[in-house]
Amino acid sequence: MNFNKADLQKEISYKTSRSGGKGGQNVNKVSTKVELLFPINDSELFTDEEKLLLNEKLQNRFNKDGYVQVICDEERSQYLNKEIAVERLVVLLTNALHKPKIRRPSKVSKAARLARLGNKKMQATKKDNRKRNFDIN
Repeated sequence: MNFNKADLQKEISYKTSRSGGKGGQNVNKVSTKVELLFPINDSELFTDEEKLLLNEKLQNRFNKDGYVQVICDEERSQYLNKEIAVERLVVLLTNALHKPKIRRPSKVSKAARLARLGNKKMQATKKDNRKRNFDIN
């Protein structure tokens, strides 16, 4: 994880278009919708194995040109939409590069096993003592 926002900004390209939604007449004139495009395969920020991992985990986020695509049109300002899109990209990349800890199964201790067996034995004798013996003549 050797990347930050400033390094990402150098490799990101943006497309802007008119956004729908709130904004009144502003919506019809100003291009506030931001489409962020990030080329993972051409990036110098990641090693080859990190690129493979990112390609595997983010394959549904790629467009037909092979760029990771993040779209934002929440705000009325193009600048704010760019900032939000970059934040989303950072979160996407960090989550994709996160390697979960390998779970090592633990053994049941000898004392716990013996305690469980002892408890079973006590239950068995308790229930055995409750039985009536009908064989006595």
